[in-house]
Amino acid sequence: MNPNILAIHGSPRRQGNTSTLLKRAVEGAMSMGANVEEITLRDLKMSPCLEIYGCKEQGRCVIRDDFQMVYDKLIKCDGLMLASPIFFYTVSAHTKIFMDRCQSLWVKKYWLASETAAAPNFENNPKKALFISVGATRGKKLFEGTLLTVRYFLDTLDMQLWRSLLYRGLDGAGEVLGFPEYLDEAYNSGADLCRALKQK
Repeated sequence: MNPNILAIHGSPRRQGNTSTLLKRAVEGAMSMGANVEEITLRDLKMSPCLEIYGCKEQGRCVIRDDFQMVYDKLIKCDGLMLASPIFFYTVSAHTKIFMDRCQSLWVKKYWLASETAAAPNFENNPKKALFISVGATRGKKLFEGTLLTVRYFLDTLDMQLWRSLLYRGLDGAGEVLGFPEYLDEAYNSGADLCRALKQK
C-alpha cells in the first residue's frame, strides 16, 4: 500500500532554497509510489495560537481558519515532510505559527488521552518525518535549537524525526541550484522515506 505523505512548505519565499529541496524530496517520494500532498503555509490564513484552551474540550483547536484543514491532513497522513529556513536560529514565523497551533494535539495526547502526561518518546513513534532546513550562516550550533523544537513538535503528532537535511551557507533564492549533491540527497531522502513507510 502506497503511503500518504504531507509535504509542508514553511518558507516565506515561493522559490526559496528550502522549497526547492522539498520539491526534490517530493519527486523522490512520488517516484516510489507515495501519494504526496503539498501545503504552502504562506498561502493559508492561520492565526497564531491564542492560548484560550478551547481545545481542552475535545482536543481540537476552536479557532476557525485554515488550520482546521491542515489538522485533518496531519491526522490522516502516514508521513510528513517539513521544510523551513532558519530565522534567528529557529524556524520561520509561518512554520512556528503552524507548530504552535498543534498545541491542540498536545492537549489531546497528554491531557485528554490519559490522566497523567507521559514523557515524550521520540524513537518509537510509528509515523516518520523528514525535516529540511537551510541557514545563511555557518554557525556550529545553527540547527541545534530548531531540531529540539522539531522533535517535540513531531512527538505531538506521534511522529519520529526520521531524517534531517541541514544545509549551511545558503541565503539568496536559487543558491541551492549550485549544489546538485544537495538536490540529489533530497530526492533520495524522499524515496527513502517512502520505502521506510512502506516497511512500517
